[in-house]
Amino acid sequence: MRTALIALLVTASAVVVSADEGMWLPDQLPRVADRLEAAGLGTPPERFADLTGHPMGAIVSLGGCSASFVSPQGLVATNHHCAYGSIQYNSSAERNLLADGFLAATLEEELPAAPGSRVFVTESVEDVTERILASVPAGADGAARFAAVEEAEKRLIAECEQAPGYRCKVASFHGGAMYRLYRQLEIRDVRLVYAPASSVGKFGGDVDNWMWPRHTGDFSFLRAWVGPDGRPADPSPDNVPYRPKHWLRVGADGVEPGDFVMVAGFPGRTSRYRLASEVAEAIEWSYPQRVARNREALAIIERETAGRPDAAIAYAAVSSGLNNSLKNAEGMLAGFAHSKSVERKRALEAELAAWISATPERKAEWGGALTELEALVEEGRAHRARDRELGSLAYNQMISAARTAYRLARERERPDAERKMGYQERDLRTIRGRLERMSRSFDAQVDRALLQRTLERYAALPPTERLPVLDQWFGIAGDGDPAAAISSTLDAMYAETALVDADRRLALLDADRKSLEESTDPFVRLAVAMYDTDRALEAEEEALEGRLLEARPRFVKAHLAFQAARGQEVYPDANGTLRVTFGTVAGYSPQDAVEYLPFTTAAGLADKATGVEPFDAPRPLLEAIASSDFGPYAATSLGTLPVCFVASLDSTGGNSGSATLDAEGRLVGLLFDGNWESMISDWDFLPDVTRSIHVDVRFMLWVMDRVDRAWRLLEEMGVKPAFSGAASPSAP
Repeated sequence: MRTALIALLVTASAVVVSADEGMWLPDQLPRVADRLEAAGLGTPPERFADLTGHPMGAIVSLGGCSASFVSPQGLVATNHHCAYGSIQYNSSAERNLLADGFLAATLEEELPAAPGSRVFVTESVEDVTERILASVPAGADGAARFAAVEEAEKRLIAECEQAPGYRCKVASFHGGAMYRLYRQLEIRDVRLVYAPASSVGKFGGDVDNWMWPRHTGDFSFLRAWVGPDGRPADPSPDNVPYRPKHWLRVGADGVEPGDFVMVAGFPGRTSRYRLASEVAEAIEWSYPQRVARNREALAIIERETAGRPDAAIAYAAVSSGLNNSLKNAEGMLAGFAHSKSVERKRALEAELAAWISATPERKAEWGGALTELEALVEEGRAHRARDRELGSLAYNQMISAARTAYRLARERERPDAERKMGYQERDLRTIRGRLERMSRSFDAQVDRALLQRTLERYAALPPTERLPVLDQWFGIAGDGDPAAAISSTLDAMYAETALVDADRRLALLDADRKSLEESTDPFVRLAVAMYDTDRALEAEEEALEGRLLEARPRFVKAHLAFQAARGQEVYPDANGTLRVTFGTVAGYSPQDAVEYLPFTTAAGLADKATGVEPFDAPRPLLEAIASSDFGPYAATSLGTLPVCFVASLDSTGGNSGSATLDAEGRLVGLLFDGNWESMISDWDFLPDVTRSIHVDVRFMLWVMDRVDRAWRLLEEMGVKPAFSGAASPSAP
């Protein structure tokens, strides 16, 4: 045993490496073939550049999280926290699936996912840069440029969606220097199949969130269903499981230290090509604001749901998201404190400026690009405090429902092609699904308390930054106590409104402008009163964005040319489109004399378990660990069951649920987090300490097999259960 331990430590130390930067577009992979080969990929990278082939054809988006098909019957693997909203939607105080977990014994027992849930299957990608940019009139100002780009995008999307069942989008890259049209099959009937208990799926909770070592079984399964003809359809008992062209095979033997791994998914947003001043603003203002507000919101939710289990379940997903965002922001600030990101950005900008100035040709093309962009960014900061408070109103469910309904009624007065994006006929299912979710995620007492605090912060703004319509409505324009005036107004609004009823909220979506303007409901009346001011502010924002659509691409193109002169291939910032990132299974050293190994084990999970949330692992799981009953799922190098591992690859939010693939394209885990030291990777990349955290497929399979007896699903995935002779299957 001592010899094996020494060998493990030596092996682990040998693979402490620098992370491999880059969230690459799949078609870029052949151009970084040398890096892929050095990392350990033994097959041609062109294989992973083909979106309609295997394995990339199995990678799907959930519209905020990533996922993958893992069976020929449309079974979808993703993170537990990505399915959390659907688990919460199906939970109640009497049947708490969040606490107990869920396993459908048959296809018929699978539960509907939360309203609006989708599985998006990417079928094609087309470069439409020339068509977008050609639509912008010569000499267009900011407003005209924004409108021209938006109209061009709508035309492209309308053409793309002529065939039913598809959802298309135009994605902008490099600040508007490049545009691509993505065509995705939109599967609308999504069902919850299996989720372990939260004491597995969220083991460690917010204490361990973004931390390594980690022992979280962050996985769950959904299923995509379609009509009998195989095409996307609304939820119906007549529907059948979707049969994907490609699905991932499971690499049940997992990976070892130093092995190549690749992640394919849909990372959300990064800002690595932003200016030094924008990074400084994030450090000095944006993230401190987020930390303070999230703490405040969490405290309000905890206070208002105390002793009310149904309300606590309703806000479980909201609280989880707030906690995740809070810790992310805290990690950002901690990382920035030691990274010198701003200094390095400023140095790079100085190098770029010198490079541009070195030749007349560069000066003619890019001279002034940096200063022009800097001026626009500074202009955008002028009303940041006001804009943050007004943005917070969108999170109030009552105000949001009323404003959405009235805006929709106004937009419906125009032909569909002329409506604003987000309010066209193609958007109605999404809007309705959002309001339907409120029936399981709304509590008037909590909603009112959160809105009270938002309005108190708004009232503290300088008078020149406030809006007359809001000041008058809530009685905060005079010399009285703003908090008291707000409270009195809200008491009346929540007492008088009928929108606390789910059916009445949904009925708003079918109302026309006249009936809404004649409504006596206070939230509808407020939405009507705010409409003109909202549109004026929107126009200001769009005009500035239009100017940025000209200035930022100019700066980014200069940066790309500068890097190309250095022989560097440059990946675009993440923007919710399909990306591939790669590296190796490797530990890291966060500080002097500290070294983290690449794997955590079942023994570590048991050591961490206290029986008290969030370290309240299920008793059957702990008993199986105590007996070392791991079957074929123990790792060769560890001699025990792995739980999670870290890898030296590049990821960010939206990558949650991404399939982790080995060199053969087999599923060996699911990415679910980044380490604490890598939090600033949205803005900057620190190769020595950046790691992504993955739940090991062997732990997933063991929990499914030994603990929860999900044998039907294992067989569907092509995995032979090792413990199926022990007892008859039963739900967790």
